[in-house]
Amino acid sequence: MSVTSSQLLSKVKQDIAEVTAEQVQKQLGAGAEIHLVDVRERDEVMDGYISGAALIPRGFLELNIEEDVTMDRSAEIVLYCAGGNRSALAARDLAFMGYENVKSMIGGFKGWKDAGYQFEQGGLLSEDDMQRYARHIILPEVGEGGQQKLLKGRVLLVGAGGLGCPTALYLAAAGVGQIGLVDADVVDKSNLQRQVLFGESDVGRPKVEAARDRLLDLNPGIDVRTHYELLTSHNIYDVMAEYDIIVNGCDNFPTRYLVNDAAVLTGKPVVDGSIFRFEGQATVYVPGEGPCYRCLYPEPPPPGEVPSCAEGGVLGVLPGTVGLMQATEVVKLILGEGKPLIGRVLLYDAMDMKFRELKLRRDSECPVCGDNPTVTELIDYQQFCGLPSQSEAAG
Repeated sequence: MSVTSSQLLSKVKQDIAEVTAEQVQKQLGAGAEIHLVDVRERDEVMDGYISGAALIPRGFLELNIEEDVTMDRSAEIVLYCAGGNRSALAARDLAFMGYENVKSMIGGFKGWKDAGYQFEQGGLLSEDDMQRYARHIILPEVGEGGQQKLLKGRVLLVGAGGLGCPTALYLAAAGVGQIGLVDADVVDKSNLQRQVLFGESDVGRPKVEAARDRLLDLNPGIDVRTHYELLTSHNIYDVMAEYDIIVNGCDNFPTRYLVNDAAVLTGKPVVDGSIFRFEGQATVYVPGEGPCYRCLYPEPPPPGEVPSCAEGGVLGVLPGTVGLMQATEVVKLILGEGKPLIGRVLLYDAMDMKFRELKLRRDSECPVCGDNPTVTELIDYQQFCGLPSQSEAAG
């Protein structure tokens, strides 16, 4: 006698463990260590999914379970689909693979919704995003979840010059969802030797506007916001408010100290870079996790003591190398992967093609991030440093 599909499914459900939506909700609410996996197809998941669930379509579950969920065969795994049937079959197959604590949620996502429990909508990658970021998604350290983090990233670039241009290009290409550009300068013909966002047709245009057009042409799916103004103690908090990470691409001391102090006082990380002639460097300042800029240089130098790039020159390709280092650090911070340059400065010598690393330590007597800070309000150093614009020295 032949066995019907319903009879087979009934037999499968007798052989596996099942849990109700209420039981799952209580476990999640109690902070239990369970791996929740949604085995529906992408078009189904677009209508909603349980927060924290790994999204692995049924046909890819056996291939991806170890990489995307866990290799621990004793870990508790709860699978759910639309109504509870596909997840039951999936639970059986994972049991065949040696997973000892796999359960199927009765009623699936429909049962979860009908019970009135919270779920999320949106946030999934579109088909266009899946194609655009395909080389990211196949990386285990990024994956679809990591790309979603990048698309939710909010990064402010201080300066759209030599460092800001390559940094912005690669952050836009990587899919960082919101990029802010702050610069009060216009494109000059002398910029074209190294500021790769601009062309002849941009000469005379505000840098932030020309940069925005180029970035949106590269990736129309991101949000590029422009701030055509100088940063001062009066506006920096307002400008920084909508961003999570600050990239310092300017080499003049008034803005460098201003950005550092504002970032420390608001608890925001700064990915810092600088260039001069044939050499560059990059580091990351994260309040509470390492030193800040003032730990190295408590006070600005006297006016004219340190020449700018406009005075000393800069190798045209140098900003590209340092800008890419900065972009890499931003991506790592957003993903929460790798070892950022916190407490380390990476030095680059283009002429000898050498990299060198120096360790940095937090200064307990730092006037901003020390144990007893003396700088608790922002200071405008323009009058002391005597340097003109925020992007001039950065290239």
